[in-house]
Amino acid sequence: MSKTIRYTLLSIRDLLTSAGPLVLLTLALLMLAYWWLDPTPPKRVTLATGPEQSAYAEFGKRYAKALAVYGIEVQLLPSEGSSQNLAWLAAGKADLGFVQGGSGALPTGEQAGLLSLGSLFVEPVWLFYREDAAQKVKPDATLNSLTQLQGVRFNVGTEGSGVPRLMGKLFDVNRIADGAIELSRLEQTPATVAFLNGELDALVFASAPESPMVQMLLQTPGVKLMDFAQSEAYSRRFGFLTPVTLPRGVVDLASDLPAQDVRLVAPTTTLLARDSVHPALLQLVSQTSQGLHSPAGWFNRAHEYPNTANTEFPLSREAQRTIRDGIPLLQRYLPFAYANLVERMWLALGIIVAVLLPLSRIVPPLYEFKIRSKVFRWYAQLRDIEDRATEGADPVQALVDELRQLELHVEKITVPLSYADELYDLRNHIELVRTRLLRA
Repeated sequence: MSKTIRYTLLSIRDLLTSAGPLVLLTLALLMLAYWWLDPTPPKRVTLATGPEQSAYAEFGKRYAKALAVYGIEVQLLPSEGSSQNLAWLAAGKADLGFVQGGSGALPTGEQAGLLSLGSLFVEPVWLFYREDAAQKVKPDATLNSLTQLQGVRFNVGTEGSGVPRLMGKLFDVNRIADGAIELSRLEQTPATVAFLNGELDALVFASAPESPMVQMLLQTPGVKLMDFAQSEAYSRRFGFLTPVTLPRGVVDLASDLPAQDVRLVAPTTTLLARDSVHPALLQLVSQTSQGLHSPAGWFNRAHEYPNTANTEFPLSREAQRTIRDGIPLLQRYLPFAYANLVERMWLALGIIVAVLLPLSRIVPPLYEFKIRSKVFRWYAQLRDIEDRATEGADPVQALVDELRQLELHVEKITVPLSYADELYDLRNHIELVRTRLLRA
């Protein structure tokens, strides 16, 4: 290594030494900001879904698969349905959960701890009935009113699903007395088996069309879907219900199934989260919901969902920003982990820079002092030798020998080339004092 390179490297080393306190302060502030902001989301989250073979269960699997790409493990928590999901969220048993509109009210304190990530899809009320049972009520075996169900064996589902509470409200508004309908509360799968075996005359689901049970019953011979002729009136009486239409042929175009438009009523499903869930995770889940629920479906056009309508809970800021603006700019070019880190720490970084910028001005003077002190500290010894020579207290030869030792030390000093003039000035001054001593 040449001397020029060595001197240059030495100046870098001294610069790092001079800037050391500032660097340590910067690292300490960054660590403090990282700890305070906590920009890294947890790697595991619990999602309350629904019964097996339900739309909630199917969507839960899709969320788990989508979030696994980002290293997030989604623990799926099967439940009886919407009402149980809401109770689990309030109790802290689940972090996220699908909740249907009108599933029930929570105490004010518990409801305040939940946030909505937006309305995801509508869940029509699918009321299926057996054609042979309907012929006992109407010769054409076509039912279009809940009052026509009196006297039939009807399954409304388990309490945790939220459907019994919904159907209870619809029965009340139709003035159907208790006991007028023979109700059962079986789970979806056993109820469907009993329905197909003729042990039940009708059953009801409130589910997205992605539910395998719904898909199967829509194409089962001898099974009909009830047309809610008063769907618009239901939506006016209950704010959480929306009138929707199952278009003719949407189930199977080749078979023209259904053979005509079917009017239905549908509550809206919302994805709820506890307010303790990490904001970055809420943002990631919101972005995932954009990809899963934005395609066109039987009851919506493309990009209609997720949206901020028909939600009974406060909307989280992350979901609102995602629904309004889509994926942030940084995430379009950087992996989520890095983009999220920058996005959540940029304000703290700006504050740190604002604090450190004035402090950084002391680094150049400190660096200069450190380099020049290598030279200046020898002037004290040189001045002492010169003073003793003037007083004549020491022999001249002893002072000359002491100068020689001083000169040997100075020869070992290395400074950056930009400060070499001061080093040579010191050597010249040593030679000047030697000359005066020899003359004396």
